[in-house]
Parts: sequence; structure tokens; C-alpha cells
Amino acid sequence: MLLFQENQELLEEATQEKTLSIYNLIMDGGVGGQIIIALLFVLLAVALYIYFERFFAIKAASKVDKNFMNQIRDHVTSGKLESARALCDNTHTPTARLIGKGISRIGKPLDDINTAIENAGKLEVYKLERNVSVLATIAGAAPMIGFLGTVIGMIVAIHEIANSGGQIDIKMLSDGLYTAMTTTVGGLIVGIIAYIAYNHLVVRTDKVVYQMEAKSVEFLDLLNEPV
Repeated sequence: MLLFQENQELLEEATQEKTLSIYNLIMDGGVGGQIIIALLFVLLAVALYIYFERFFAIKAASKVDKNFMNQIRDHVTSGKLESARALCDNTHTPTARLIGKGISRIGKPLDDINTAIENAGKLEVYKLERNVSVLATIAGAAPMIGFLGTVIGMIVAIHEIANSGGQIDIKMLSDGLYTAMTTTVGGLIVGIIAYIAYNHLVVRTDKVVYQMEAKSVEFLDLLNEPV
């Protein structure tokens, strides 16, 4: 019975020793590890801010009234270009701005109108993709920063072992390895989140671009219709 209690106590002590919190891993990792983790937190905050800011901006840009083109058609065929231009000005979407640019060129050759719409479209796409490339940069840089923390942790652990005078402390070695792996995991988590966010925004942006192209073609077809 006594032997069983002693074994149970040893098991509890071993379990307690193996239980580590993320906070302890970060704080026990030295200044280098703390700087790496802090930098990763900053990158994560930046990535999340850019994602949600662009997500809502792209979502708003994708909303187009189903009757918008019908109203444009009615105004243009009736010769009410000012009313059509006013409708575009009051509809705050990339598609409306493209159509408004085309309406402002009515009376000029069709190639000029098409060129004006294409140039306006490039500007709208640039606005939609603003800061999205930062997500791609974070997705690639965060894992490398995490690996940098891993290398720093390994160097520190090896340095402590070299200065131990031949007495290798397993706990000291394991702490260094825990710290090294913590930065790696942190970098991978931030990189994965940024990568998924980037690709999601790219897909939604492509849908808005397709929508703008479809409405532009519809507008040009309207101008080509016989009077």
C-alpha cells in the first residue's frame, strides 16, 4: 500500500512537472524568444485588421441593385444622361463608378469609351486589393520569423550546455527546446491564418471584378444597340 502511494505521488509530481502553460513558455524563453513572440502577435493583429477591413469593404463593393442596369438602360435610351450620371454618383459601388465613367464619355467613339472604362476598372481593382499583399507577406514571413526564434532557442540551449561544465541538465535542455518549438508553432499559426485570409480575400475580389466586367459589357452592348 505504501509503495502504491509513493508511486502515485511520483506520478503526480511528474505530471505537474510536464504541465506547462503558454505564458510560462514565453516568459521563460529569454529576451530573444519574447521579442519573437511579441513580433508574431503584432503580425497577427495586423493580419486580422487588414482581413476584416478588406472583407467588409469588398462585401460592400459587391452589393449592386438588381434594377441598377435596368434604370441605366431606361435613362440612356431616353436620352436622360444627367439622370443616369446622378444615379451612378449616388450608388457608391465600383460597378456604378465604371458605368458613370462610360456615361461621361457617351458621344465619343466606342473604343474611347471602352478604354475609359478599362482604366477606371484598373483603379477600382487597385482600391479593392489595397493592403491585401501585406497578408501575403505576413503569410510568408511569419513562419520564417518563428524558425528564427527556433534557431535562437537552440543556440541559447547549446550555449547553456557548453557552460554547464559537462553536467547536462535535462530540464535546462527541455526548457530551451520548448521555447524553440513555441516560436515555431506561433509562426506557423500566424502564417496559416494570414494565408487563409489572403486567399479568401482574393476569391471575393475576383467575384467583384467579374461582376464589374459583366456590367461593363452589358453597358457597351447597350450603346451598340440600334436606336
